[in-house]
Amino acid sequence: MDKELRDKGLANRKKVLGEEYVNRNLSTADAFNGPFQEILNEYCWGIIWSDERLPWKTRSIMNLCILACINRMHEWELHLKGALTNGLTKDEIQAVIHHISIYAGVPVGVECFRIARKVFAEMETK
Repeated sequence: MDKELRDKGLANRKKVLGEEYVNRNLSTADAFNGPFQEILNEYCWGIIWSDERLPWKTRSIMNLCILACINRMHEWELHLKGALTNGLTKDEIQAVIHHISIYAGVPVGVECFRIARKVFAEMETK
């Protein structure tokens, strides 16, 4: 394992997904899934999210589209929060969901809007 990439990835992961969420995942890691958490930190968040050729806002849009297309709505909700952290506006998210609806199907778009409304409501109460 590359400690520098792991540390950079862990910082990226906390910045996008939130320190509380990441710390909770790391604190519940055990001998079975702990190595996977390290893989996520080093490769996903260290190598991929540290690649400066794409801005984080663009990466967030890509993640929302990909996760919707593969029907990973729990992850979609998490990355929607990350997209907001990375500067996407509600208006841009609406456009992304329209795009998803055409290419992935209207039922997927309906689910994305349902989740987005829930996330926006949660944010307004904080």
